[in-house]
Amino acid sequence: MRLMNISKLLLISTAGVMSAILSLAALGADSLKIGFVYVSPIGDAGWTYQHDQGRLQMEEALGGKVETKYIESVPEGGESERVIRQFATDGYGLVFTTSFGYMNPTIKVAKQFPKVVFEHATGYKSAKNVGTYVARFYEGRYLAGIVAGKMTKSNVAGYVAAFPIPEVLRGINAFTLGMRSVNPDATVKVIWVNSWFDPGREREAADVFIAQGADVVTHHTDSTAVVQAAEEAGVWSVGYHSDMSKYGPKSHLTAATHHWGDYYTKVAEEVMGGNWASTDIWWGIKEGMIKLAPLNQAVPEDVAKHVAEKEAAIKDGSLHPFQGPIKNQAGEEVVAAGTALTDEDLLKMEWYVEGVEGKLPK
Repeated sequence: MRLMNISKLLLISTAGVMSAILSLAALGADSLKIGFVYVSPIGDAGWTYQHDQGRLQMEEALGGKVETKYIESVPEGGESERVIRQFATDGYGLVFTTSFGYMNPTIKVAKQFPKVVFEHATGYKSAKNVGTYVARFYEGRYLAGIVAGKMTKSNVAGYVAAFPIPEVLRGINAFTLGMRSVNPDATVKVIWVNSWFDPGREREAADVFIAQGADVVTHHTDSTAVVQAAEEAGVWSVGYHSDMSKYGPKSHLTAATHHWGDYYTKVAEEVMGGNWASTDIWWGIKEGMIKLAPLNQAVPEDVAKHVAEKEAAIKDGSLHPFQGPIKNQAGEEVVAAGTALTDEDLLKMEWYVEGVEGKLPK
């Protein structure tokens, strides 16, 4: 019986070693099939468009070493799990899942396919074969807020928001802090549309803000509807994800834009080289993942200079958008002077800064 148990143990150990070797061989392959899961249509601007631009940049950089495929407009939840699993089943060695709601499906499928590398955007759950990546969107939001704070006449901005998660709250708060850093009287109204991509509801929310006296509108949603509404109404707009100025040539002040190509190329090279490891990446202006779109010609030169100075300060680390003193919506100091929120604080953000109007949904 003891000999039989030793034999079984040897077989198990050998199987484990072979599995590890196969895994390393897969990671070190000369070519790599890479899948992308998108939550909205690619279109020609917005969140998914920027991810697809990153995919194309990676393809150009790596040439025939990679083969990519994408599935767009994949709902979060059960459908995304099916799509993610299909990529893994079809021999894709690397899969990028590019929306917050893909987090649990990604983790679930990753357990069933330990030899496949998964990278999830904006999530907080990782595993041995799952890495996470997110941009410091709030850095661009803060700069855009400065522009809005200088250009507003009514001192009221409207912010169309998708879901009340920390990522979106960081953007609202950073935009408000940027506005109030140059215009202490500025306030920001928020409407939650509970969707990443719903042009109709986004447009309706923008129209409500404009009717309420907002002369600057912005959004954390995927379409260009808010910028288009502003253009038609003759008020200012601030785009998001992409430079959306072609949809608002007169209204578009600037945009906080996202650039994923360098990161996608880096990850693919690591997987092909066999030296990929699960990490939690958070890049921003310093790394080139966040950039401010060109300013509208109507923005005065002194404002443009001020924004450029603040951008340089964020890049060199001398300015943090969430450095104190900062008060919350109730007027209570939550960040003391001389300190700044840590990454852990930012990842758990569940409150509004002073200057944001309305109640935060539960």
